[in-house]
Amino acid sequence: MIKKELPEEIKEEIEGLVKELNDHCYRYYVLDAPVISDAGYDLLYRRLKELEDRYGYILPESPTRRVGAPPLDKFEKVRHTEPMLSLDNAFSDEDIREFDKRVKRLLDTDADIEYTVEPKYDGIAIELTYRNGLLYKASTRGDGYEGEDVTRNIMTIKTVPLKIEGNGDISGEINIRGEVYMDIEEFEKLNEQRKKTGEPLFANPRNAAAGSVRQLDPLITASRRLYMACYGVGTVRGLKFKSQADLIAWLREKRFPVSPEMMVVKGIDSVLEAIKKIEKNRNNFSFETDGVVVKVNDFDLQYKLGVKTREPRWAIAYKFPAERGITKIKEIIGSVGRTGVITPYTIFDPPIKIGGVTVSRSTLHNLDDIKRKDIKIGDTVVVERAGDVIPHVVEVIKDRRTGEEKDFPPPEKCPVCQSKVVKEEGEVAIRCVSLHCPAQIQERIKHFASRSAMDIEGLGEKNVELLYVNGLIKHFEDIYKLKYEDLLKLPRFAEKSARNLIDAIEKSKKTVLSKFLFALGILHVGEYTAKLLSKNFRRLEDLYNITPEKIMDIRQMGEKLASSISTFFNDDKNIKILESLKSLGMKISNPDFLYEEKGEEPLKGLTFVITGTLPKARKAVENLIEKNGGRAASAVSASTDYLVAGENPGSKIIKAKALGIKIISYEGLSEIIKRKSKSPGLFD
Repeated sequence: MIKKELPEEIKEEIEGLVKELNDHCYRYYVLDAPVISDAGYDLLYRRLKELEDRYGYILPESPTRRVGAPPLDKFEKVRHTEPMLSLDNAFSDEDIREFDKRVKRLLDTDADIEYTVEPKYDGIAIELTYRNGLLYKASTRGDGYEGEDVTRNIMTIKTVPLKIEGNGDISGEINIRGEVYMDIEEFEKLNEQRKKTGEPLFANPRNAAAGSVRQLDPLITASRRLYMACYGVGTVRGLKFKSQADLIAWLREKRFPVSPEMMVVKGIDSVLEAIKKIEKNRNNFSFETDGVVVKVNDFDLQYKLGVKTREPRWAIAYKFPAERGITKIKEIIGSVGRTGVITPYTIFDPPIKIGGVTVSRSTLHNLDDIKRKDIKIGDTVVVERAGDVIPHVVEVIKDRRTGEEKDFPPPEKCPVCQSKVVKEEGEVAIRCVSLHCPAQIQERIKHFASRSAMDIEGLGEKNVELLYVNGLIKHFEDIYKLKYEDLLKLPRFAEKSARNLIDAIEKSKKTVLSKFLFALGILHVGEYTAKLLSKNFRRLEDLYNITPEKIMDIRQMGEKLASSISTFFNDDKNIKILESLKSLGMKISNPDFLYEEKGEEPLKGLTFVITGTLPKARKAVENLIEKNGGRAASAVSASTDYLVAGENPGSKIIKAKALGIKIISYEGLSEIIKRKSKSPGLFD
């Protein structure tokens, strides 16, 4: 169709219709207070669509842009400019009080802290990126650092503004974070439809929301009514918020959907009262909630509190009491993981349904857990499940014992390879010590090939077992020695499936350092820790023969974790395997490295620790150090170069003096940056 010339009056009509329709969407979906009938809305919408088609003038915020895009082949990756962290959990009033005590201790105050309290939406975390007021990109949380581009799907959600209303304060970029969810009524309708068409049912609204957001076809997402509740920000350019309450007020003013239940309270007793109020009203909400989120309100205090490895220290999620069921333990079996730990788990008879999920088995964690709860084979037990927590046995109903129940004996041998097992001093876990245990080897290979690691499609549980049993892989190094001809000799592999696996293996040879480190399965090293390492070490070889102290120079790295990493990279056999992988064609890049291509780095190679109150917030000083090429560590060690001390320094200054570490002020730090930026040499 040839687009007609756009008269000024038509341009004004289109702009007026877009504004009017967006106003009606806001009233209907966010305020739940429509002022026009559905038929009236449809009439306006059809007029707008007719004019847009005729004249080709479509505004970025037009409601017609919410649907109609063709399906995607796959989701592209999106790197978050600020990590999307998870929250630590609390399960009792005492846990909440302990959280308050920690906050006060870290802030060195006895005064009551002001908190925000709001329902925890049970959905999928999403980040909305706006540039100059227009929705530019929407992405999932992913691993916290990198998510998936779901922009076209999120645009179909009527509660999400395509344009930030207002003038003067929306230039630049802002990342708005929240939860996309499906309300209970829509969830029940969707499952009823799926039941009629013979499709598998969604277990709960959260799974339904996640499945809807991750559709490759936006029309499927658009066909399901989703909502969003906004509660936070990532990167902000051009705006300044003083507190969580300040942010929520701004979001509400700009027509973003926020929780109407959020409360600002002072003191931990008021926090507990607010939690009880939300818990009492939870059954009246249109959405599912499994708890309450408590945050320190003041953003300056949040910066001072900082973050732990995976969670902020200034927020916590209180989980409501879990749903429970009763069944019998038919059997207790030992399962061997990739680190050799033998974990007992139960088989239930009959399986029970808890919170919409059928539970047929449950981990018992360890032998001490069995002994503490006095669990026997044949016992009638109470099983609990809360949110995403794995179902677990809460207690035994001893009144129902018949005398035929049996104790689960501690394993003397590995249940898989029959090798010796050990229980190390200070640990509750029992481990198989055999380096050739099939269960450990297969678990390590599965972990190495998993999506979050090397992402080798087609190398799942069944194929790993098949390849292992037939002697083709005994270590993940052997994956890269597989040949197309070898696969064709095996059942389950035809020409196409064999070629697909070989291609997937070849593709995985090009990876990034963080994924590779996670794939190695180093004890205690998860995705977040792997990211931290990749941010601080440019190459894999930089970790060879590293000391625990050098690892502990990285903020958020503790002694146990540092010891595990150091032990792995000081093992000659491990180094040999890593070098072998490189010779087999492994190419490892590192886009996460913090100190690459920054030009002048006056603090390069220097490690700083901060103590006391400085003229600027601790986070700002840490950023200054890292921006200039240095490392900001959390603990004083022999490898610390400078201690930056402010007013009322803590015990770190005593340790620094004992180790002969130079102690400087904030002004001294600024002077070092200034002087060293002029001189390429080190100076004292």
